[in-house]
Amino acid sequence: MKTILSFLLSCSLIFVSATASAQTKKETFKVAGECGMCQKKIEATAKKAGATSASWNTDSKVLSVSYNSKSTSAAKIQEAIAAVGYDTPGFKATDESYSKLHSCCKYERGAAAAASCCDSEKCKGSACMTDGHCKKDQSCCKDSGCDQKACCTKD
Repeated sequence: MKTILSFLLSCSLIFVSATASAQTKKETFKVAGECGMCQKKIEATAKKAGATSASWNTDSKVLSVSYNSKSTSAAKIQEAIAAVGYDTPGFKATDESYSKLHSCCKYERGAAAAASCCDSEKCKGSACMTDGHCKKDQSCCKDSGCDQKACCTKD
């Protein structure tokens, strides 16, 4: 009886730990920026948007994030970063938010935005864009077969 109880307890613990880890996602994506000040702002914004960890490399311009997929998504994190002035693959910062960046943080516009899923020829149709931005529901992935990972990654 003790053996059966131990076995069931072990199975339960394995199931619970597998379920908990399945909620944590790790992703990387480019974020336009220039300096250490950008790094602090990008990482802080990612964390405010729900990332449990965020690390932006000033040389490669790549942000690595971990987050709980039940409470946020890569799209929400990218959208928040764009809202404070930094272009991401899924969202382009508005001219207004970009203009508020410190002068040392101003990057060459278009570099990160060019990687946007909405820039792909397959994704330029109305099925993929709303008000000049990629649709949050990723309907272009379902309908027209967008070929860009940033657009078609399920969050």
